[in-house]
Amino acid sequence: MRFIRERRLVIDFARKMNDQGLNQGTSGNVSVRVEDGFLLTPTGIAYEDLTIEDLVEVRHDGRVPGFQRTPSSEWRIHRDVYLARGEANAVVHAHPMFATTLAMLRRDIPAVHYMIAVAGGSTVRCSGYATFGTEELSRLALQALEGRKACLLANHGMLAVGKDLPEAFKIAREIEFLAAQYWRALQVGEPHVLDDAEMERVLEKFQTYGQQKRKW
Repeated sequence: MRFIRERRLVIDFARKMNDQGLNQGTSGNVSVRVEDGFLLTPTGIAYEDLTIEDLVEVRHDGRVPGFQRTPSSEWRIHRDVYLARGEANAVVHAHPMFATTLAMLRRDIPAVHYMIAVAGGSTVRCSGYATFGTEELSRLALQALEGRKACLLANHGMLAVGKDLPEAFKIAREIEFLAAQYWRALQVGEPHVLDDAEMERVLEKFQTYGQQKRKW
C-alpha cells in the first residue's frame, strides 16, 4: 500500500476535525496531495472507524484506480483546488456551527478582526450556492478562494487549504473562531470593520509572523 504516512495524517486530522467541534458525523472531508493525485476520506464512514485502507487515492483526472472505497461526494472540489493551486497540498472541508450559520445567511466575513489575515486577505468570501458534489459547486468554490486560503460555501459549510494539513486545519479552526465572534457581535450591533490600509499593514506583518529562521 502506498502513502502510509499520509494516510495516517489524513485520518488524524479528520478525527481532530470532529473532536474539536469543526464538524459532526460523516459530513465534511479531508485530503492531502500525493504523487499523481490526492488521498481523500471516503463517503459515509465514521472517522473513528477509518483505517488506512479506507482512504481513497484519486487521480487528477478523477479516476479511482483499483478496488477502493467510494470517495467523498466532494472529490471534485479537492481535485480542482489541487489543479488550480500549485501551492496547496491539503484541503479541509467542514460544516462548523458558526461558519455554516454565516454561510446560510450568505454573508462574507469582513475584517472585523485582524486575524482574518490567516486566510490570505481582508475577507473570507461566501461562494454562491450549488448542489453538493457538483461541478458548479467546485467552480463557485474556486472563485471564492481566489487569492484566499479559506471560503464559506453558501448554505453548506467552509473550505480551507494549506501547504500541509496542519496549516489547512489551523486556518479552518481560526476561521470558525472568527465566525463565532462575528456572529456574536452581530447580535448586539454592526461591528466596526478594519479599513483596507490597516489590513494591508496586517497582511504585510503576517509575512513574518511567528517563529522565523535565524540568519547567523
